[in-house]
Amino acid sequence: MGAMDTGLAGKIALVPGSTSGIGLAVARSLAAEGARVVVVGRRGDLARTVAAGLPDAVGVEADLLDADDLERLVSTVTDDLGRVDVLVLNGGGPAPGRAEDMTPSAARDAVDRLLVPHVRLVEAFLPGMRERGWGRVVAVASSGVQEPIQALAASNVGRAALAGFLKSLAADVARDGVTVNMVLPGRIDTDRVASLDAGSADATGRSVADVRAASEASIPVGRYGRPDEFAAVVTFLASEIAGYVTGEQVRCDGGAVRHY
Repeated sequence: MGAMDTGLAGKIALVPGSTSGIGLAVARSLAAEGARVVVVGRRGDLARTVAAGLPDAVGVEADLLDADDLERLVSTVTDDLGRVDVLVLNGGGPAPGRAEDMTPSAARDAVDRLLVPHVRLVEAFLPGMRERGWGRVVAVASSGVQEPIQALAASNVGRAALAGFLKSLAADVARDGVTVNMVLPGRIDTDRVASLDAGSADATGRSVADVRAASEASIPVGRYGRPDEFAAVVTFLASEIAGYVTGEQVRCDGGAVRHY
């Protein structure tokens, strides 16, 4: 059996939030398969630096939470590249907090962060995918979509809303050669997870090392995941060979969620 061909060579992939963490790992993985990657970050200098380190990439400054920035991103990509073949939906989550403390303002913020900008990106680039008969939409979400995380209530709400949108969308566009999927990370070893561990340590009076050790002990694999392990799942779903996988939520969590 020969090497697996992802069919991503020459495809154009838009990856928001790709100057660090999971997004950066996804950008690197797609680039390694020959895709031309649009690296997006709030710091333009950093986005351009990351892009310069990839085989074929461009760096664009944009904050998806700023409506004007979002429109500039859409215009820049459309004018300069003409199309997007692989749309990765990725962005930072809301502040930690429990459901009993949630306010209407926090609920609106969750939707504004985790649903609205992604709907706009889909609106901008999906028509071209359908016209060409090929496209991939892959959302970076959270295992909280399937098993709500107690201390991340706003994230649970916003990502569940995105999940409902994408599941509905998948059926609408499946016959047009466009797949729509979500990848749900558990504890991936990123700055975001380190920040959450530090917050838990402050709240409980334990050391960060103790918090992490307890978290790792709850994961069947016994450790946090690596960003590149997560990125490999995204890359598979973005590939030509995953054309029969759509409307799915794929967990990458070391077995932490115990139900099917």
